[in-house]
This record gives sequence, structure tokens and C-alpha cells, in this order.
Amino acid sequence: MPPETPSHATDRLDDDDYPAYTMGRAAEMIGATPGFLRAIGEARLITPLRSEGGHRRYSRYQLRIAARARDLVDAGAPVEAACRIVILEDQLEEALRLNEELRGRSACSGGSAER
Repeated sequence: MPPETPSHATDRLDDDDYPAYTMGRAAEMIGATPGFLRAIGEARLITPLRSEGGHRRYSRYQLRIAARARDLVDAGAPVEAACRIVILEDQLEEALRLNEELRGRSACSGGSAER
């Protein structure tokens, strides 16, 4: 693999989705264990990318999601339930965002009818 130019390497460091963290480092950063990261992977909350050697690699975005699940587990929720809660919260947030976007379009196009 050719060496990266300094600007390209810096771009990756700023990329929230770049899988920069090993499992051990990721677990340390969120105050969890590698087993916890494996468990939320098995529950399909996050899917780490794999290095050429087959090791799990995590992005900052994935670590924020994992930290949310860890907080729920720390509060007493089972891992599977915590993962489902985080997924549902994200789905709700996306649905609300889309709803607002559609309402904005409707208001701009004069599509709202008054009775």
C-alpha cells in the first residue's frame, strides 16, 4: 500500500466514520470491555470494520453509539435491550427529522389546506 500524503492522513483523522481504533483502545475509550464490544456487535448495534489482518476496527461514530449502550447497561438494562433502545431512539430521531423536512416542504409549496 503506498504511503499516504500528510493531507490525506489528516482528512482521515477528521472523518467520524474512519475505523481508527482497535478493539482494546475502543473499549478503553468508552470504559467497557472488549467482550462488551463483541456483544453489541452480535446484537447488530454496530458492525466494526476489519483490518487486513482480520482485527476489529471502530470509528468515533461507532464509539459514540457504543457509549450510549454502555450507559444503559450501567443503568441496569440487559445488553440486548440496551442495543434495541439505542436503535429505536435513532429510528425515532430520523423519523422526526424526516417529518420536519416534509412539513417544511409542504409549507413552502402551499400544500396545507385550511378548513
